[in-house]
Amino acid sequence: MVAHRSPKPPVRVRILLPLPFLLHSELLILIVVDKTMEEAMEKLKALCKKFLTKEVIFYVIFGVLTTVVNLAIFYLLTLIKLNENIANLIAILTAVLFAYFTNRKLVFNSTASTFKEKLYEFYKFMLGRAFTMVVEALGFPLLYNIMGIQEMISKLIISFVVIILNFFISKFFAFKKKDN
Repeated sequence: MVAHRSPKPPVRVRILLPLPFLLHSELLILIVVDKTMEEAMEKLKALCKKFLTKEVIFYVIFGVLTTVVNLAIFYLLTLIKLNENIANLIAILTAVLFAYFTNRKLVFNSTASTFKEKLYEFYKFMLGRAFTMVVEALGFPLLYNIMGIQEMISKLIISFVVIILNFFISKFFAFKKKDN
């Protein structure tokens, strides 16, 4: 004997019909959001791959070490009772020299080989640092005195700008690769 199935009651059909539609639309929204999130993550990965190069990572590492050199030299010189202003000048010069040598070989892989090429590269590096020092000297008062931004925030903003400028000046001006 074949079991006879009766159709579902109409009330029950009316309740269940919208449910698959709702589930389907929610699922569709989840798929779209998931695809959008997946695409956003892929774009973020591509952006990181583009900007977080070995060069940038090394620049950041040696930038931190340059700051440590600056502070350590200043601390040691003031510890031996050298005038703070002279200690600061020596610390800055030492830090810039440290930055030059680390950036030259370890960050930007300079190909300068003759003394003249190295001297010219050093000149361009120092010229770039002098330029960003002027940017910092003018930028801080602009942000703090004229625009009224809190002093530490002004210092952080201008420092961030100077770091980025120093990177690009070093990469495209001071340690620019020779055209082959």
